[in-house]
Amino acid sequence: MAAAARHSTLDFLLGATADCNAVLKALQPIFQEQGMTETVHNWEDHGYLVTYIKKNGSFANLRIHPHGLVLVDLQSYSDDMKGREEVDQLLNKVEERMKELIHGNIKRVKRLPAILRGGVIDRYWPTADGRLVEYDIDEVVYDEDSPFQNIKILHSKQFGNILILSGDVNLAESDLAYTQAIMGSGKEDYTGKEVLILGGGDGGILYEIVKLKPKMVTMVEIDQMVIDGCKKHMRKTCGDVLDNLKGDCYQVLIEDCIPVLKRYAKEGRMFDYVINDLTAVPISTSPEEDSTWEFLRLILDLSMKVLKQDGKYFTQGNCINLTDALAMYEEQLSRLYCPVEFSKETVCVPSYMELWVFYTIWKKQTDI
Repeated sequence: MAAAARHSTLDFLLGATADCNAVLKALQPIFQEQGMTETVHNWEDHGYLVTYIKKNGSFANLRIHPHGLVLVDLQSYSDDMKGREEVDQLLNKVEERMKELIHGNIKRVKRLPAILRGGVIDRYWPTADGRLVEYDIDEVVYDEDSPFQNIKILHSKQFGNILILSGDVNLAESDLAYTQAIMGSGKEDYTGKEVLILGGGDGGILYEIVKLKPKMVTMVEIDQMVIDGCKKHMRKTCGDVLDNLKGDCYQVLIEDCIPVLKRYAKEGRMFDYVINDLTAVPISTSPEEDSTWEFLRLILDLSMKVLKQDGKYFTQGNCINLTDALAMYEEQLSRLYCPVEFSKETVCVPSYMELWVFYTIWKKQTDI
């Protein structure tokens, strides 16, 4: 199996314009000592781009901008200790030479942790607002494609096993805060209540609610393979509740929630609580939703039809930084078939590495 590519960077922000030719002459010997072949590209007003290529396939790009930015990118294919030490030594020499040349007129030197590309274990997952996070993942526990999505469970040293659905970080064993928030943050009394969970294939919500002595919990999850993976590899989250699809006070239906909601609405079945824990990207097989927002509004409308007049609907929102998306979601609430009110709470979910907004929605009480 080919080695992964290790991408290292070193940036210099100078306190003045750069003498591009002087910088190039100062740094050239460092790369030439490595036996690297040099190619120089020169633009009159845009500085230099210099590439250095080694016989083993490693290469470096040196970009010298006249306005005072010098960038070094180095890609190597040896991820053993010796290879990493060689890269560090080369970058150390570049840094020392630049400090000698510029004589204290460097505003900032920045060396980021190396990015490993094409490795067996993928450690890089974006936050909801598009920032790149490197997780401390050390094992691929489960990786399967269901008819609906890719399902990964990866082990993190900090967060335990993490469920990732089609590239979206869903829940880690560390994330009880998520489960508690989407259940009402301990403010609700579930004793003797009828509860409907939409999604929730990791079993976390179901596991916590059955402890609270509800009358009956119905969980509707479309993907059996999510349940299969989680009941084996996410037991700190779901306990033994997914070992059987029926228990004394719960049942799990392996179905698309939209036809189930329509059936319950037609039958007049009502719930004290509806908890929407569907994945961020809709995977329903129903053709009615032309967009994510239409899908979300459809779920909301159908949920309100099966929610008791004094019932509550809980759901996750999004990252607190995505203010436009949150505002758009709240705008959908004004377009439902019945008037509703809502409150929201911001919670730190450990494995998300960002603050997350949760919603409580209820039917507006009308004066008789």
